[in-house]
Amino acid sequence: MTEPVLEVDDLVVEFGPVKAVSGVSFSLAAGETLGLVGESGCGKSSTARAVMQLPRPTSGSVKLQGRELTTAKGEALRALRPKLQMIFQDPISSLNPRRTVLEIVSAPLEVVGRGDKASRRDAVIQALEAVGLDPDISLNRRPHEFSGGQCQRISIARALVLDPEILICDEPVSALDVSVQAQILNLLHDMKARYSLTMLFISHDLAVVKNICDRVAVMYLGKICETAASDELYRHPRHPYTRALLAAVPEPNPEVRPEPVNLMSGELPSPMNPPSGCRFRTRCPRAEAKCAEIEPPLTELAPGHGVACHFPIADDEAAD
Repeated sequence: MTEPVLEVDDLVVEFGPVKAVSGVSFSLAAGETLGLVGESGCGKSSTARAVMQLPRPTSGSVKLQGRELTTAKGEALRALRPKLQMIFQDPISSLNPRRTVLEIVSAPLEVVGRGDKASRRDAVIQALEAVGLDPDISLNRRPHEFSGGQCQRISIARALVLDPEILICDEPVSALDVSVQAQILNLLHDMKARYSLTMLFISHDLAVVKNICDRVAVMYLGKICETAASDELYRHPRHPYTRALLAAVPEPNPEVRPEPVNLMSGELPSPMNPPSGCRFRTRCPRAEAKCAEIEPPLTELAPGHGVACHFPIADDEAAD
């Protein structure tokens, strides 16, 4: 078995009293896409930024191709950064409004000191063509002259111009119209094959994640509660929270009337004071006294399918 490209072990991110991420661990194999899903506020973006060391995590380990990022400083960290690039949620605000597209996309190359002005311009042109933008029209324009979908394409070009090993996508389509979302997702799928990318894809949209990810990790209040191959997770969710998320996905058939289900109740607890034991117990219909006393470990119930629950959903229940 080959070594993982990215290894995250016991990652903790705290902002004062706020416990944003509490002991998250996962790995990424070369060419794999891992989806990180959960409600708003569960710690998905904080996890992504901690992997990027923006800012550094409170504790834990992040290894890129076997090299520790959390202790790397100065030139050592600077040399590793080009291998790890990020696409942000809001494409327009992530672009400098005062700079042209040529300046925006070439900036990473200038920062790392790669090539001369002419070669950087050629690299920008190739990146723009790869994401479906006409360089003759785009190079000298500024972000406000583009639509949201076009701005996200510019963001993707900026991320790819350094030929990264890993691309982190932080809800890259949530701010876009549905028709544009499909275009950007297809583009990311094509870029993954073209550039042999390994991707961490963050989203709260389970339908999006199903179509683009090989594996899925479900987060709740700073912790991973279930992880499995994409098809397996959608076919047999074993954690009550995962099942509740899947039940909330709308059925795109007007003739199908969804059955009312009571799989989750109440509000998301505060990350400043998370519940004892299982963090989902305050909203879980299956919770018992044990759930308040003991935190369930992430246990592999089937090959590649891990669940952090004292009372996981059985196969016959998951298929219902």
